[in-house]
Amino acid sequence: MTGRRAGLVLAGGFSTRFGDRDKAVAAYDGEPMVRRVVRRVGEVTDGVVVNCRAEQVPALRTELSGYPRVALAVDPVPDRGPMAGIWAGLRAIRAPYTAVVACDMPQVDPEFLELLFERAAGADGALVRTDDGWFQTTQAVYRTDAMRAACEQVLGGEDARILAALDRLTIRELSENAVPDMTTFTDVNEVGDLP
Repeated sequence: MTGRRAGLVLAGGFSTRFGDRDKAVAAYDGEPMVRRVVRRVGEVTDGVVVNCRAEQVPALRTELSGYPRVALAVDPVPDRGPMAGIWAGLRAIRAPYTAVVACDMPQVDPEFLELLFERAAGADGALVRTDDGWFQTTQAVYRTDAMRAACEQVLGGEDARILAALDRLTIRELSENAVPDMTTFTDVNEVGDLP
């Protein structure tokens, strides 16, 4: 994926709290959740990569058919967590900066992603640290090559959390006050969370 800005949608998780179906292709307001997130991320990027497991590929291709500027990046080793998904997805991206968004955040706000891109310029990324100290690592913008390298360095170590990779980078933190609408971070964990 080339261009000035890319998007990476993380869809490779097993969705254990969601039941026996794949959360990524569940309908949210009549649209498959992954397609909704790809569409929103695509509004502010030059193309989107969807990270997934190999067995998800047929369903994702069906749900994303006809959508321009989208590619799939399959996890070489499944179930290694979101940082491994970020690393696998970033390997397919050549754009300088990438917006990373979890597929279970169907209310992601393109205008907020635009703000993150602006704040990330000249640094290794930008993300929100909420008032309770939580880092919103899966709705953030990262400098593609720096984040890919940091993930690669941390993968396989004792601490394979996204925050361990971020410790190696210069990240601009935004407060909740900078977020136009906090519903952008609403995630879908269970079937009951669907509208």
